[in-house]
Amino acid sequence: MLVLAVDVESDGPIPGDFSMISLGAVVVEEGLSRTFYGRFRPISERFVPEALAVSGHSREETLGFPEAAAEMQRFAEWLEILGSSRLLFASDNNGFDWQFVNWYFHHFLGKNPFGHSSMNIGSLYKGLVKNTFKNFKHLRKTAHTHHPVDDAKGNAEALLAMRAEYGLKLPLK
Repeated sequence: MLVLAVDVESDGPIPGDFSMISLGAVVVEEGLSRTFYGRFRPISERFVPEALAVSGHSREETLGFPEAAAEMQRFAEWLEILGSSRLLFASDNNGFDWQFVNWYFHHFLGKNPFGHSSMNIGSLYKGLVKNTFKNFKHLRKTAHTHHPVDDAKGNAEALLAMRAEYGLKLPLK
């Protein structure tokens, strides 16, 4: 099994009506050297300017990004190259990130290589420290810039810190 920290930037709150703008994924392992970055042309005319601004891209710029179906195929191929029979999707806000990745995979490719579930890093940390008011974000080393690879890398660093500091069992292959 491979654990992947995944982060998404979008131009609105839900997939389909709005668009995933970019996606970053990092294999959770020492070195954090296996990464993926994808950018997606909008699939809808609708967008929330404030949401799009978080991504750091203009609407005009996103209209020049690669087609969503091709980028999802490229992401699926990258996941396959990793050579694992099971992939675990981990995210800071999996309710948000998962919905976009799952919807895009099913809509454009007919299946999701991650299966039907995901893991919320914040909830995992709360369980480790047995306190629902605690936040894991102090365990990140990489700045949270809203570039999805940076954000995924910071979340992967936090998972590795949970392994080192709290004994979290993580498959690191």
